[in-house]
Parts: sequence; C-alpha cells; structure tokens
Amino acid sequence: MALLALFALFDLIKEFDSFGKSNYALGTVSLYVALRQPSHVAVIFPVAALMGTLFAVTRLSMQSELTVMRASGLSLTKLAVFVTIIGLGFSAVTFLFGEFVAPAAEDAAKRMRLAVTSGMVAQEFRSGFWVKDGFSFVNIQTVTLDTQLLNMRIYEFDRTYRLASISLAKSAGYESGSNRWVLREVEKTTFDGARARMERLDVSTWNSAMTPDLLAVLRVKPDDMSLLNLNSYIDHLRDNKQNSTRYQLAFWAKVFQPLAVIIMMLSAIPFAIQSQRASGVGGKLLLGIMIGLGFYFLNQLASHLAVLNDWPPFLTVTIPSLIFFLIAVVLLAWKEYPVRLPKVPG
Repeated sequence: MALLALFALFDLIKEFDSFGKSNYALGTVSLYVALRQPSHVAVIFPVAALMGTLFAVTRLSMQSELTVMRASGLSLTKLAVFVTIIGLGFSAVTFLFGEFVAPAAEDAAKRMRLAVTSGMVAQEFRSGFWVKDGFSFVNIQTVTLDTQLLNMRIYEFDRTYRLASISLAKSAGYESGSNRWVLREVEKTTFDGARARMERLDVSTWNSAMTPDLLAVLRVKPDDMSLLNLNSYIDHLRDNKQNSTRYQLAFWAKVFQPLAVIIMMLSAIPFAIQSQRASGVGGKLLLGIMIGLGFYFLNQLASHLAVLNDWPPFLTVTIPSLIFFLIAVVLLAWKEYPVRLPKVPG
C-alpha cells in the first residue's frame, strides 16, 4: 500500500500540466490516478513481496523464534516450501490484477482522460485505432514509437451525415509549427451525389484535433494488455508480416510475472536469517532489497536489448528469472550447509 501511494503521488504530479483543461478538474484527476493504480500492482508486487518477506523473517530471526523453529526440526528447505505456498497466493493476486483488473482500469482511465481533455472518442480494435474526430472517422493501422501514423483511412461526413470522401494514406507525420498532419501517398475518393472522383496525391494535409500527445494517451502499451489480447494481436501482426517482438516480450513477461513473486520471496530468506549477535543487519537487508531491484532492472534491460537485437522473446524473459532462481537456491543451500574453511595451524 505504501508503494502504491508513492506511485499515485507520481501519477498525480505528472497530471498537473493538464490540470484545469476543459473539465479536467481535481475530482476527475483523482479518479484518473485511482484507475491507474491497478496497473502498478503487477509491477511492484514482486518487490513488495521481497520487502515483506525480509521484514517478517528478520523479525523471527532477531527474536530467536526462527532459531527455536530450526532447532525443532524446521529446515530451510521446509521454510522455503512454506514461503512458496504463501507466494502462490500472492502470485494469484498478481495474475488476476495483471490479466483482468489492470487492463480494464487502464482502458477506462485513458478513455475518461481523452474524453475530458479533448472531447474525442477512440477505441482500439484488431483492425487498428478508430478515432471519431468531429464529422470524421479515422482508422489508423499502426502508430509507431515516434508517433508516425501508418496505413490510415479518413472517412469524412458532411453535416447531414452523408459520406463525403474517403482518404487512404500510407503514412502521416505531425507538423507542430502548423498544428496539422502531413499525409503522404494519398488516394482520395470524393463523392458528389451519384458520382465519385478519385485523385492521387503525393502529399496532402489534414487538420485534426488529434495530436501526438493525445495519441500517446490513446495508444495501449503492450504491458497494459491482457494475455488474450496480446495473443490475438501477435497473430494479427504475424499475419501482416509485422514485427511482434515487443508484444511477445510482454506476453511471456505476463506469463512468468507470478513466478517472479515466488523467486523474490525465496531470495529474501538467506538475507533475513540473522542471529541476535549478528552485525550489519541493515546492510544485509538493503543488499536483499537491491537484489530485488536488480531483478526488475535486469528484466527491463533484457527486454530493451531483445527489441533492438531481435532476440528470442521466450529466452529473454526466462533467463533472468532462471538466474535469480539459481542464486536463491545457492544462497539457501549455503545457509543450510555453510562451507567452513579449515583452520590454518599456528
């Protein structure tokens, strides 16, 4: 809850720039920030579980309760099994939030913010983004990371809701100076009663209330999608011979994310076991927390490198988890069966 409150504060500070636009008042901002919190749960839960396990086991160790339990026959293997059983419950919570609660809440938050700040209505389907902009309906197949629009269609209607024209553009880029979109390789069909006229243009302009900032809000990040949606969208990208590495990484990360909770809890045990006479407890606890953060940042680094170098997504996601699991096992074995160096004579 403390970590969520910290993330909520950061989200609130980030919204200050948009505060006061249209009907974006304090109540709406607060609701938007609240709807964004479920998406943070899946991210911070492994670190929260690590910190909670460190705190709980350290308390047992410092008060000699863990010593009595081990003297009564509790091995570290059994302790690890008990922690794993508890971790399964936490993993289930992480999975439920990441698969069902977070995508729905994030989608509702983006829709609300978009409607309040711009008055536009938008939705993402298998066929791409659909945006209602005044009397126009716009279909955008792909939005790149630098907010370039690829393979877009603009359906323009007149005030009597009759179809006036259809424009197909290969790409579009935003000109911030003139506040308009520049369309390239355009095929425009104009309807005039029973007649239709088609023209081809190398370059055309499009004035719209849609800006790159609004697209950044509208675009659904792979991490915010559910497993079913990710799997469907990956198939769609493959069918269209497009790169799906980012979405495959997000898919496998969601599959193995609940396992990360258990790995972090197991990693905490060796650092939490202390005696009353042990020194440097705070430093060892800090080291354990740093290992948890290192696990998170290693996953992020591996994901970015996989996108740049087109590494296999499955291996990119599983290898960091496997490395930290082996580290946890080695540390537990070292605590259970410590290696004692022979004394040097004299």
